[in-house]
Amino acid sequence: MEALLRALILGVIQGLTEFLPVSSSGHLELAKYFLGDTSVGEESLLMTVTLHAATALATLVVFRRDIWQILQGLFQGKWNEESQFAVKIIISMIPAALVGLFYEDAIDALFNQRIGLVCAMLVVTGLLLLLADRAKHNDHPVRFQDALWIGIAQAIAIMPGISRSGATVSTAVLLGIDRQKAARFSFLMVVPLILGKMSKDILDGELQGDSVSLLPLIIGFAGAFVVGIAACLWMVQLVKHSKLRYFSLYCFLVALVAYLIYTQQGALVSH
Repeated sequence: MEALLRALILGVIQGLTEFLPVSSSGHLELAKYFLGDTSVGEESLLMTVTLHAATALATLVVFRRDIWQILQGLFQGKWNEESQFAVKIIISMIPAALVGLFYEDAIDALFNQRIGLVCAMLVVTGLLLLLADRAKHNDHPVRFQDALWIGIAQAIAIMPGISRSGATVSTAVLLGIDRQKAARFSFLMVVPLILGKMSKDILDGELQGDSVSLLPLIIGFAGAFVVGIAACLWMVQLVKHSKLRYFSLYCFLVALVAYLIYTQQGALVSH
């Protein structure tokens, strides 16, 4: 029962924080640390991949009409708005794909419950959100050069504690892109990367393991999927109405509280 409850908590955290600009990776690292989750190897990796698959599916459900229009435009073979949008998505994927390809081991080392790093990066996320919230409202669409800059922000957000949605949406808003279009692009651009990472892990055989129970994965997936849909819809409205500052304050608060608890526990262990 404890394992099932832990899986549900992780699923809810993933569903909320994947779309809300507070860093899903950072919150999962904090949750695993404070919940005493000592899972390692394929068990921890499989749960992480399962939760990300759930939020990717939630994105596909929320933006199903947009995705269908993009696919229709691609199949028509014309240089129209839909095909141009697809090319921009591909451009945005390049920085994160290169980082993941050439620095995979270095990235994996960051996800080892390094609480000090997570707290510092949450502060960075909070500062980005504060800047974006104060930026002027514009109605520019996503341009090709914008897609590259947003992609670079997504690559940097691989670090635990930097919110992917917060970094990409904030970068887009600071570039003068319409806030609703910024949120839409931010959520759609991550889906191919998640699916690609899942495919790579499966082909590499990294998800194999007899010790992994199926029921916790199902519960975690369900929690992340249901909560993710609600959080995705909510986030689009929040960006549109300039309410990112509240999440900025939240990131600062979580970073402060987590760091104080972490250092206090470290002091107790040393004694």
